[in-house]
Amino acid sequence: MPTILVVDDSDIMRDQISTDLKAEGYSVIEGENGESGLEKAMMHDLDLVITDFNMPKMDGLSMSMRLNPPEKEQKTPIFMLTTQFRPDLKTSAKEAGVIAWIIKPYNRESLIKATQTICGLNSLD
Repeated sequence: MPTILVVDDSDIMRDQISTDLKAEGYSVIEGENGESGLEKAMMHDLDLVITDFNMPKMDGLSMSMRLNPPEKEQKTPIFMLTTQFRPDLKTSAKEAGVIAWIIKPYNRESLIKATQTICGLNSLD
């Protein structure tokens, strides 16, 4: 069963994403900021990380850069789920393994479809 780390400082957003993913059969781990997300990422074998950009203690881009340093050969796929859409941030994020930039509020079906593509799990419906 694919394991996904969901990192967002909003309890409501984190709960909604986790609920959507669990309903599709994914195992979900949660982090409330980039710092806790990075700690949890180091303790688990992850198939995907879905993270917010703006968070206290450590933002999503900094967490992504630490999770996927340039010398790391096998990068963990990351979806950035955020209200930010600046092109310069997207360029930096790509270098850190961010493969999708999803603007909040997110579309559940699009998120699930993208997750299924990365993790190779079909819907349980």
